[in-house]
Amino acid sequence: MIPIAQINFDGREIEAVCRVIRSGHWRMGAVAEKFERRFAHAVGARHAVAVSSGTAALFLAFKTLLRPGDEVIVPDFTFVATASMAIAAAARPVFADVDPRTFTLDPRDAERRITRRTRALAPVHLYGMPADIRALTRLARRHGLKIIWDAAQAHGARFGGKDVGAFPDVVCYSFYPSKNMTTGEGGMLTTSDATLARELRLLRSHGESSRYFHERLGFNFRPTDIGSALGIVQLGKLPAALRARQRNARVLARGVGSVPGIEVPEERRGRTSAYNSFTVRINPEILGVARDELQQALGRRGIETAVHYPRPLHRQPTFRGLGRDKDFPVSTRLAQTVLSLPVHSRLSRTDLERIIKADRSPSGVLPKSPAQPAQVKFFFRPNGKATGQRLQKLGAAHEDAAVEFREGKALGRAPLTADNFRPSANVIHQTRGLA
Repeated sequence: MIPIAQINFDGREIEAVCRVIRSGHWRMGAVAEKFERRFAHAVGARHAVAVSSGTAALFLAFKTLLRPGDEVIVPDFTFVATASMAIAAAARPVFADVDPRTFTLDPRDAERRITRRTRALAPVHLYGMPADIRALTRLARRHGLKIIWDAAQAHGARFGGKDVGAFPDVVCYSFYPSKNMTTGEGGMLTTSDATLARELRLLRSHGESSRYFHERLGFNFRPTDIGSALGIVQLGKLPAALRARQRNARVLARGVGSVPGIEVPEERRGRTSAYNSFTVRINPEILGVARDELQQALGRRGIETAVHYPRPLHRQPTFRGLGRDKDFPVSTRLAQTVLSLPVHSRLSRTDLERIIKADRSPSGVLPKSPAQPAQVKFFFRPNGKATGQRLQKLGAAHEDAAVEFREGKALGRAPLTADNFRPSANVIHQTRGLA
């Protein structure tokens, strides 16, 4: 089985953890501080605050920047934690639709949902693809809003040549095992605001500014030196892992992207995806099979895939009443059509070829079904030349297809057979090329 995700580790992680264990100092200490310094330097931020999970990072960001009852704009299509942690911090998430090409928060839809109670945006760099940071930053400035970036899946992603972790106000990371770098469990916040960084550190550890001196109420979201030791090694490996993921994504895009009915992710100009996932969109009308059927078929071929995510947030029971399907047409459609393929750094060339072959040979992967007659529309111009457009995928027998033709103002329809429609020099779109 080719796994959807695989941890990239070797003896370096084992030795780093063993050193901490032998030291006898396992809780948050000097190793965690070293991890914070290195992470801040890597992303170009002044401060990094390590915590126990990506969920804890989101909670602390919301708790620090928002007050009870404040509204925060959250993409409707993302993992549940982005919205649930806003609620945990006594704020109110307001869902907005996403861009169908990048899967990230749509700035225009976000703006129309801003009210007098809105205090922040919480965009997500979903699948490792940066959101439109420029447009969202302008939007926030126009309305006086803070921005809490969710980069749980975007370690190493860049926008305009700059790491996504360097943008204000605060950026939240996760180090869960499926991420581009992992500490087992863990998280990080980055910011260049010294006051905000101090507040985050207070909240992380019971509001304690010095030994047994508690300035305010806080929590226990401290990391461990064991996890931080893993993080330091993983951070050192991240550049090479990113190059491997991006190389794998290019190979998959060329191979899978040629299949009618499968749309591969695209990088907009100025954006560099971290490719935590290689998530395609399935068009069942063209492919001839639904997303879930394709997933099952690939599983039978030994290729693990995942659906991130099968239900938009407004349809989650925990958020009942915060939205309706008609309000979020893009996220509703994506939940029915997205499928994530393996793209991790440990894939071999053979693995990639297997994935591409499985997706490009539906006759061997997809359930057998009778060939359906197809319609091909050909428009004959006065000069006798023709252009064609495939309306549906041709069945096995061209004789069952039909041609709709136009010559001058005349419009007619005729069966497509080898006798009455042979490919010729004056036909631009040949029938055999459509099969």
